[in-house]
Amino acid sequence: MSETENNPPQAVLRIERLYLKDASFESPGTPALFGEQYKPETQVDINTRVNNLGDNRHEVVLSATVTTKRNGDKVAFVVEVQYAGIFVIEGVQGQQLQQVLGIACPSTLFPYVRENLDSLVVRGGFAALQMAPINFEVLYAQAMQQAARKESSDDEVKH
Repeated sequence: MSETENNPPQAVLRIERLYLKDASFESPGTPALFGEQYKPETQVDINTRVNNLGDNRHEVVLSATVTTKRNGDKVAFVVEVQYAGIFVIEGVQGQQLQQVLGIACPSTLFPYVRENLDSLVVRGGFAALQMAPINFEVLYAQAMQQAARKESSDDEVKH
């Protein structure tokens, strides 16, 4: 047998390019809020979007929006970053490909998102943003469970 018959094709994940796609920072209450004492309440929303570019190339965009409020409902700042990568993925298909796109690619992008968010917040005059690492494997599993529940509830409605 030839060498290729003995060895299945190797899975390949290669980063072609990483780039900042979009960034914004808003602080509607400045400069007045700099003189206030308040306990910040922070909410973080993370989303992933995938665009198939053909030829085993995929653009994965990791979006993060951080909203920090003061005194319950007044916005101190809102910062949003969309960081993207073009990934070449070979040797995987179907569910395995979806896992790579939903776990490995966002995990690669997250440090860049975190750094850009922190940089914008600090340049806006606020204390550094301390974002904890995110386990994209857990988020992916939760998304798959939600999709399965939605599919089963949609099937129940149809019957």
